[in-house]
Amino acid sequence: MKIDVKDNNVEQAIRVLKRKLQKEGFFKVMKMKSTYEKPSEKKKRVQTENLKRIKKLQKLKNRY
Repeated sequence: MKIDVKDNNVEQAIRVLKRKLQKEGFFKVMKMKSTYEKPSEKKKRVQTENLKRIKKLQKLKNRY
């Protein structure tokens, strides 16, 4: 990932970096890896994420 700093404005570059990391889900992954997740909890989380993704795709499909 590459962030350009324009006019020596580091604060703006940091905001852009944080926004890109948030979009990629970097902070979510770091939070999940910081604590132990039981296998049963992981399975349940993955199933709910899959259901959300399927519903979202169906909504988009039904629009057209």
